Amino acid sequence: MMMLITYDVSFETDGGEGRLRRIAKHCLDYGVRAQYSVFECDVTPDQWVALKAKLLNTYDPKCDSLRFYHLGSKWRNKVEHHGAKQAVDVFKDTLIL
Repeated sequence: MMMLITYDVSFETDGGEGRLRRIAKHCLDYGVRAQYSVFECDVTPDQWVALKAKLLNTYDPKCDSLRFYHLGSKWRNKVEHHGAKQAVDVFKDTLIL
């Protein structure tokens, strides 16, 4: 299932930069960056449970925010992109690392 994850981390509190890096790393472990604080993650239900737990254990609910958008398995019909920086469809295109 495709999950769109967005976040906003406060730098006005201690550890904000570290939380930001850890949240981004957790998201990169499961998906690709669509924009600076936006990730597209194609995960199984078990992977989603693990990723969500990592994110909820990392952010500070008093000053940070997380949003999870459940796009499901038919997400391609729900996403429309325009403009520069066309994203690579890692779930369809061939990637050479």
